[in-house]
Formats: sequence, C-alpha cells, structure tokens
Amino acid sequence: MKVFKYQIPLDDLFALDLPVKARVLTVQEQHGEPQMWVLVDEDSTKETRNFRLAGTGHNIDDNPEALDYIGTFQLGGGSFIGHLFEIKQ
Repeated sequence: MKVFKYQIPLDDLFALDLPVKARVLTVQEQHGEPQMWVLVDEDSTKETRNFRLAGTGHNIDDNPEALDYIGTFQLGGGSFIGHLFEIKQ
C-alpha cells in the first residue's frame, strides 16, 4: 500500500479512476491547488469513483444520504471554501 496524491478539479461533479478499495484519507490545498491523498494498492485494478464539490453556500441538490463527506479546504487565503464528498454507489 502507498499514499498517492490526486489533484481535484474545481468542478461540481467529477470522477477519478482509483485502484479498487482505495481509501480516501484527506483533501487539502497544496501550492494553491486542491489535492486529495488516497491510500492505494497500486497493483489493484481501477474503478471509477464519483465526487461532488460544493462551495460554502452553494446548493447541493444530491440526496444527502448518497454523499460521504471527505473534507473541507480553503483556496485564495479563504476566498473559496470547498467541501468534498464522495457519491456512494
């Protein structure tokens, strides 16, 4: 197992191909960009996982029961606060 870093796009909805059973550890800002650190078995096959990013005060139309909270990060000295969720399958 290793910890890998994935850059998070600033899109409301996005997907990432991650190794099967990858475990999301945290999301934080690094060098002005949102990043997600994930514990992975790099030899595992990949699966597509879906994510939802919402800024503070933005509508989240998804069913809250279908979202797993990952974490919150700040960009631009706090001018944007992003909240990252994984959409449960």
